[in-house]
Amino acid sequence: MGHGHHHHHGHDHHHPHHEAEARPLPEALDPAVPDEELSPGQLSRRGVLRSAGLLGAGMAGAGLAAGAVATPAAAASRAGRGGGRGGRLRWIAGDHHIHTQFSSDAMYRVEDQVRNGSRFGLGWMVITDHGGENHSRIGVEKVNPEIRAARETYDETLVFQGLEWNIPSAEHGTVFVHPGSDEVRVLKQFEVDYDGSVNGASGNSPANEALAIAGLDFLAEQVRRRTVRDALMLANHPARQGVDSPHEIRAWRDAQPRIAVGFEGAPGHQAAGIPAPHGQGSGRGYYTGSPGPNSFPGYPAESYRTWGGFDWMTATVGGLWDSLLAEGKPWWITANSDSHVNYADTSTRPEGTDFDGNGFHDDPVYAGSGLNLGAGDFWPGQYSRTHVGAHDFSYAAVMDGIRAGRIWVDHGGLIAGLDAQLRGGGRSVTLGDTLTVRRGTRVELKIRIALAAVPNWATFLPRLARVDVIRGAVTGAAADRDTFHAPDTRVVKSWEVNETSGTVTFTYDLGRVSEPAYVRLRGTDGKRSQPGLNGANVDPAGPALDVEGDADPWEDLWFYSNPIWVLPE
Repeated sequence: MGHGHHHHHGHDHHHPHHEAEARPLPEALDPAVPDEELSPGQLSRRGVLRSAGLLGAGMAGAGLAAGAVATPAAAASRAGRGGGRGGRLRWIAGDHHIHTQFSSDAMYRVEDQVRNGSRFGLGWMVITDHGGENHSRIGVEKVNPEIRAARETYDETLVFQGLEWNIPSAEHGTVFVHPGSDEVRVLKQFEVDYDGSVNGASGNSPANEALAIAGLDFLAEQVRRRTVRDALMLANHPARQGVDSPHEIRAWRDAQPRIAVGFEGAPGHQAAGIPAPHGQGSGRGYYTGSPGPNSFPGYPAESYRTWGGFDWMTATVGGLWDSLLAEGKPWWITANSDSHVNYADTSTRPEGTDFDGNGFHDDPVYAGSGLNLGAGDFWPGQYSRTHVGAHDFSYAAVMDGIRAGRIWVDHGGLIAGLDAQLRGGGRSVTLGDTLTVRRGTRVELKIRIALAAVPNWATFLPRLARVDVIRGAVTGAAADRDTFHAPDTRVVKSWEVNETSGTVTFTYDLGRVSEPAYVRLRGTDGKRSQPGLNGANVDPAGPALDVEGDADPWEDLWFYSNPIWVLPE
């Protein structure tokens, strides 16, 4: 049978401390604790984070989050109206899309993914093995002891259990819940009753679209009943096959806005774009397809490719994502590894592994000399990072931060920290929030960016070349729920970045605001740009269309932030 370590962890009992409101910040991550007070193991952990540019005095001085890990020196965010508890935010990097040996097309142990994600600076991760008949029958339960063991071993990392939902009538999505005694039962019932593959509900039809909504309703009901403390859904690689229609995305969000909160702004599988012979020579994110029978017919050919590594729905200024924001709909972006089999790894699946019988592949084995240059994925945190502003270091706080849209994402360690504040009328709010002011109040956007201070995992120091402000008018609900245009959204300000170290600050003056609007940020290393799909007057130097076979992800780095709204009254 193999995989005997499933039966020896002894972690089947309930761990109430994983459901606590907050956990103390691990001492290795707390700059207030001097090095000499740390144990050797804690000191080693701190050294790893420092070498990754994720902890450092320069960040504390800037008042910025040090990239990945929660620090008390993180960006101050004095919340305005609707801003919750306010106070300082800790920006914690993570990844909500990670596969293990419990997925038929993946291979790693939970511990492998968590250990490496922690090594690459992540503070939270979601294990999301593929939904399906075998997973619902075996995998949900069998992966759980592995996840709980990882929570114990890597107590400086928050490890969620989730799954990759085959959304009825659509693509895939991450579904995950707050840890607790019923996490397996809720995920299993959700998968059995609402997974498109399990229920033969993958094709386009009103009935299948309704089943997707029923699945979101089920999750909301479990939270309402307190069966689980919290649950979230984020759509994965939304434009890859063109099957997530605009009206479906709107329907998910409108049905359960506290559950369905966003999609991947950038898909995983970024290493797939590394040119041959050093890589697979495919497309970033495996975005290499064309319309199929279930694809939304309105999408253009360009939507089936990534742009600077980002999904077309996010990368197009005035496109689908902006059409949601222009309605005033909170809908957030993330960036994840989608790790299955990782680039330049030295392991492989063993011979004779019986996934169908066991519900998992046997543990990976050493593959012998040579590196797997045909793999398309990076380890969690190695290339893509989703930074979440949390009020404390806890599962609940990370989920709250995601729901609130306190998120910025980056590729390749392009920047080390981001603090964006929309200010006016004596108030200040940060990403995902709404600044409410009296009509005619002068509003400004204050931006502070900590530049990369240490080499990334490709061993070079990324250099930020330009920062863009994108502004859009909020025009209310769209008459056409399949629209993917926001004609009033455009790049309104760009700054060239001449500094190569330290912190840079920028201010964009929105003027005296009389109508609702939003702003969001984007930055680039400047190596690949082209006018956006909606024209140079909308986006003069946006991300370039990625070329299949020649799309080295390390040579084209971007960061994106979620929006901030201003609402004049």
